[in-house]
Amino acid sequence: MKKLKRIPLSVLTAALAGLVSAGVLLGVAQLAGVWFRPAASPLVALGAAFIDFTPTWLKNFAVETFGTADKTVLFIAMGVVTAVLACLVGLLARRRWTWGAAAVILLGAVVGTAVITRAGAGVLDLIPTAAGTLAGLASLRLLERRIPEAGEIRTATAAAGPDVTVAPAASGTPTRRSFFAAAGLLAVTAAVVGAGGTALAGLRNSVEDFRKALRLPSPFRKAEPLPAGVHAPVDGVVPFVTPNADFYRIDTALAVPRVDPQTWQLRVHGMVEEEFTMSFQELLDSELLESYVTLTCVSNPVGGDLAGNAKWLGYPLAKVLERARPLPGSDMVLSTSVDGFSASTPLEVLRDGRDALLAVGMNGEPLPLDHGFPVRMVVPGLYGFVSATKWVVDLEVTRFQDKTAYWTDRGWSERAPIKTASRIEAPRPFARVPAGKVAVGGTAWAQQRGIERVEVQVDDGRWQEAELAAEATVDTWRQWSFSWQAEPGQHYLRVRSYDAVDGLQTDERADPIPNGASGWHSISVTVEP
Repeated sequence: MKKLKRIPLSVLTAALAGLVSAGVLLGVAQLAGVWFRPAASPLVALGAAFIDFTPTWLKNFAVETFGTADKTVLFIAMGVVTAVLACLVGLLARRRWTWGAAAVILLGAVVGTAVITRAGAGVLDLIPTAAGTLAGLASLRLLERRIPEAGEIRTATAAAGPDVTVAPAASGTPTRRSFFAAAGLLAVTAAVVGAGGTALAGLRNSVEDFRKALRLPSPFRKAEPLPAGVHAPVDGVVPFVTPNADFYRIDTALAVPRVDPQTWQLRVHGMVEEEFTMSFQELLDSELLESYVTLTCVSNPVGGDLAGNAKWLGYPLAKVLERARPLPGSDMVLSTSVDGFSASTPLEVLRDGRDALLAVGMNGEPLPLDHGFPVRMVVPGLYGFVSATKWVVDLEVTRFQDKTAYWTDRGWSERAPIKTASRIEAPRPFARVPAGKVAVGGTAWAQQRGIERVEVQVDDGRWQEAELAAEATVDTWRQWSFSWQAEPGQHYLRVRSYDAVDGLQTDERADPIPNGASGWHSISVTVEP
């Protein structure tokens, strides 16, 4: 019979004390944060700071691996790390209370620094972190004093051993029962308080209520009706107009900013003859126009789905600049979001006649909160990281040599025009299809240039021209279809496109960093007899 391994009960309960106290800290901070900005939440502030300091290669890996779920993965990872640290703090507190208390205060200071350094943060935004830290400290002290001193539990490392009898505790000394009762009560309290804070935040969401009640004005210039046949006649090809709920979301905001349209203002300043601000109502009262524009994320890999097409409603940025009158020598507009993100957009792009907009509407409704409500930028032909600033509140006319933007500081390109791209959407990669005629289809885009031709190659055969769907505008993607007489076996399909300005799409493979991926998309398909 092997000996039983003795695990001090105090070690397990100390770790549990730290874990429960962390739950209390976060729950109280969540409840207190209801009356503050979303970025005042400890986890949100830490996550945002983590994103700010994340190396470009790691950020790109996260987007390529997890796509639009990258923020969810980050929160899960942060939760795991927080749990481990909380257990360690509990063990420190058990060894010496001052060590554990110092660790909690240090972590609170780190979180407070993350909160106060967020764009637009004030001293009052530290209150949720301070309240949570105090509640966590109190919970840790309460539980630490209830940890049994001499109790032990035994675990078998082999076969089951004899029963273990624990002598009853002396009156007034900590017991397992009193510890677990206190821990259970605090854990339930943390869960209720946290859930209550989340529920209250929903009830106080006046921004969403305002958005739902908002009726957008009729556009001064409506978008041209979509021509017949813009959608490729192939099952599995994405809709020509991407529904708002399916439109990709890539940004640096862990908590979606809730900007009150009634207090929103856009500041226009810098190298201009006239500095001014615009209110949301002033924007709505302006001559708005509609335009179909396809947006593409620079992190989109070859064949990826980080692209979407929508009908946008907004005010031309050219009109904004016309009023500001940029000074000679200026060549860039630095746009800044309410959460501190910034993008560097070439000045000439905003004045060359394309439908670059301060958008307030998307597919016939006010912008969704997570797509920039109340106002965002939409600029055809440029990747979003240099043009599509959401929750925009500031436009500074400046020069590339004088100012840099969020991703420029992290090694990405300053200007980043969208590269010509094409992808196969049907059949899906590694699909199994029956022999005979197989419908192949997909989408290609070359904003501001337009797609003129798409070709498909089967295995190493000759390139064959695909059937193009109707073109809406040069700023939208264009769909295509191809009828393939498929024979049994494993085959490879490849696609390439031609734009109206630069011709053939490059086959040179490039990673998204620093200015977008390139290469021809290919998939493997198995044809069954």
